[in-house]
Amino acid sequence: MATGHERAGEGDTPRVVPYAMTGGRTRPRYQLAVEALVVTTADPAQMQGLLPEHQRICHLCREVKSVAEISALLNIPLGVARILVADLAEAGLVALNDPVGDEGGLARPDITLMERVLSRLREL
Repeated sequence: MATGHERAGEGDTPRVVPYAMTGGRTRPRYQLAVEALVVTTADPAQMQGLLPEHQRICHLCREVKSVAEISALLNIPLGVARILVADLAEAGLVALNDPVGDEGGLARPDITLMERVLSRLREL
């Protein structure tokens, strides 16, 4: 009988089918490089009510992690990690860096740009 969960190899940890984590989406709203660095900007109160996968990413990214590391450490496909991180960035709960930037530090998302993108998405 299908339960929506499948067992991972030798462990006892149930795994949710990837499309269930992303609501059926197969692509993030915007592209993220696998080397993009992610750090949580949300406080614990902001994480209440998030999906468990989003909460796990926020907890993991209290220290800077790349999208690839998130995928590996949480044992989720890279495409799913990209979608979930993009969701969190769009909600303002994580900050991303510019992987090709000269600074090397974490850059906060450009709020003006994000507002324009959100406005255009709403028009669709």
